[in-house]
Amino acid sequence: MTTTNQYDVVIVGGGHNGLVAAAYLARTGRRVLVLERRPVVGGAAVSEHPFGPDYTVTSLSYVVSWLSPRMVRDLDLVRYGYHVYPQGPYFAPRRDGRYLSLPNDPTARHAEIAKFSKKDADAYEAWDRWFAGLGKLVGPLLQQIPPKLGSKRPADLLAQAALARRLRGVDVRAAFDLTRLFTASLADVVEERFESDAMRGVLSVSGVIGMWAGPRSAGTAYVMLHHHVGDAVEGQTGAWGFARGGMGAISEAIAASARAGGAEIRTSAEVRRIVTSGGRVTGVVLASGEEIAAPTVVTTVHPKIAFLDMIEPDTLPPDFVADIAAYQTRSGTVKVNFAVDRLPTFTSHPEFDPQVHGGTIVLAESLDDVEQAFRDAASGRPAEFPFADICIPSVFDDSLAPPGHHIVSMFTQWVPSNYAMQPHRDELTAYADRLTARMEAVAPGFIDSMVGRQVIGPHQMQTEYGLVGGNIFHGELTPGQMFHMRPAAGYADLRTPITGLYQAGSATHGGGGVTGVPGRNVVGQIERDQRRRRFRR
Repeated sequence: MTTTNQYDVVIVGGGHNGLVAAAYLARTGRRVLVLERRPVVGGAAVSEHPFGPDYTVTSLSYVVSWLSPRMVRDLDLVRYGYHVYPQGPYFAPRRDGRYLSLPNDPTARHAEIAKFSKKDADAYEAWDRWFAGLGKLVGPLLQQIPPKLGSKRPADLLAQAALARRLRGVDVRAAFDLTRLFTASLADVVEERFESDAMRGVLSVSGVIGMWAGPRSAGTAYVMLHHHVGDAVEGQTGAWGFARGGMGAISEAIAASARAGGAEIRTSAEVRRIVTSGGRVTGVVLASGEEIAAPTVVTTVHPKIAFLDMIEPDTLPPDFVADIAAYQTRSGTVKVNFAVDRLPTFTSHPEFDPQVHGGTIVLAESLDDVEQAFRDAASGRPAEFPFADICIPSVFDDSLAPPGHHIVSMFTQWVPSNYAMQPHRDELTAYADRLTARMEAVAPGFIDSMVGRQVIGPHQMQTEYGLVGGNIFHGELTPGQMFHMRPAAGYADLRTPITGLYQAGSATHGGGGVTGVPGRNVVGQIERDQRRRRFRR
């Protein structure tokens, strides 16, 4: 075993949160080292080339929303290639030859929805305002570190009081609506407002993305709100966008910013063990046997990997270990990426329209259609008719494919959650065939246009990308795993039971997407703790 020079901070995991933390920490003058197991940085926000060098595919994460303009400015990301194209609106082609679209213009949107139901068209504007208002209440809370509820320590009581002050803007109606949203199913809130299968189907998808739950499961209403918060496209809360060069370009821009500040980033450097002594972290040991000393370590990998595999269990409190072991991280997600030699031609909308082809294309006939897909998987078989959330980023970004060719990204669900334990290649191929046939039914010629198809199931997500259970959020976004309960009781503040060891992955508060929030917030916690230690001396 060899020991390298000591660093001020070692970051375990080179996903976007780890890179954000490195970039901010390096700017304080600290000597920072990022260790990434894979040969590339980015974690789930990575661009790869499964169809050869001419095609760039965002393998997993595929759109950006939460990465704040302030963070982009702080880290000077535009200088390093960060650019976001605004994503177009929803477009849902249907097997009967019709389509539902939700254009940004209110008058046009009303007319489109009214083709299916005038009642739904009249209800949508109030629905949109309602969700936007709740998003403005919840959004700031997702950017901040939750207080340690139940603690009687003076500092924690002050933090709880600060939360109470921030919630003064929540009136009786908003408190009622938020409580209901956190406990109700998506079906509960959608079906009482909308009557057409078309509207119910489109709205149901955003409440179950990445979830091991169907739209009739309690708590899924909040997931829709979670996706309604964000401002990747400045000034548009809840807006989504495509990063030029794919999501990996965001990770590379953050990495370049970190390196410019003095951070060192090592890939193909797997951390085998986080080393502790006397209740304090002292460094890490790599799979190669190399030992790296550091008084501060930030883990951004999945908490089950960090706390159940990398650390000796007897160094952690039993309650904490039990919480991490019980942390739910199931999924049934399958990501299917296509390279095609032409854009899809939809029967219902055959002409090219960037607001159609460059928007969110949804394959879901109804809410019950989506619910049945989950019930299939929950009963132990892949969905007979998987739903899909589709985007074609090459409509705007010509760097992704050769002229005339395109990348089609399909985020789909569900397969059984235990598919994370075995590859299930034949079953995934059959699942992808059914999905492809579903696209062919609304866009004839799609199969003939295919140049290549990549199918990434839960097992590959877990073993290759470190997404335990295949869960894209590093853990389910259920009410019991949010805010002060994410990922363990008393540790939503990004600290851990071990002094000097912090957590800042997607499984922490503010995660659950490409947000960078945990990576930014953990820097403040490190600085506060180090100031306190200096003061006590």
